[in-house]
Amino acid sequence: MGCVTRATLDKQPHEVASMFDDVAANYDLTNDVLSLGQDRRWRKEVAKAVDARPAQKVLDLAAGTGTSSLPFTATGAYVVPCDFSLGMLREGKKRNPWLPLTAGDATKLPFRDDVFDAVTISFGLRNVQDTDAALRELYRVTKPGGRVVICEFSQPTWAPFRTVYTEYLMRALPPVARTVSSNPDAYVYLAESIRAWPDQAGLAQRLQQAGWSKVAWRNLTGGIVALHRGTKPR
Repeated sequence: MGCVTRATLDKQPHEVASMFDDVAANYDLTNDVLSLGQDRRWRKEVAKAVDARPAQKVLDLAAGTGTSSLPFTATGAYVVPCDFSLGMLREGKKRNPWLPLTAGDATKLPFRDDVFDAVTISFGLRNVQDTDAALRELYRVTKPGGRVVICEFSQPTWAPFRTVYTEYLMRALPPVARTVSSNPDAYVYLAESIRAWPDQAGLAQRLQQAGWSKVAWRNLTGGIVALHRGTKPR
């Protein structure tokens, strides 16, 4: 595997977008393999936390091919899948042409203020260059009383497991990615971005600083993933 450096992680937005364009075709399959099938459970937990209702408007940011949006549409909610990777959106349009897939930058969302009853982003916030700007934008487009749900990789809570997990990320993940992904180098970047991401309390603090109230989180799979929630004050 190639050496992971700070330069690997400090990619410009267009470079990250291009990287996701390259992996779009096999992205969902690759995630399923690398997470050992856990990503399906995580998405179910996201759907429960969002608790979308009929006629509600839901923004699914960093939606990729739109796979993450399908559970929300099944409830009768109106869902807008939004992503900055045109390659992901094109792949999603092939699979589900009826979804209102929308191109958008998380730091400058193409929506009016106070539009959505719920906003959510899964495994995409750490790839945004300005995390705090994205959290403020999610806040801006959410109706007063609306909610945010963020599902993101985090820090395992048990120290021995955390060590094993880190070794998997940096040693096992890239070789596995080479067998199932069209761009395995992208997963070197992703592994490094997970290691550099703040822990559960750190992300909660940033949500609060962006204006969200009633911020809380729940660990999934021993803290490999954390589900953060917040509410926009009325």
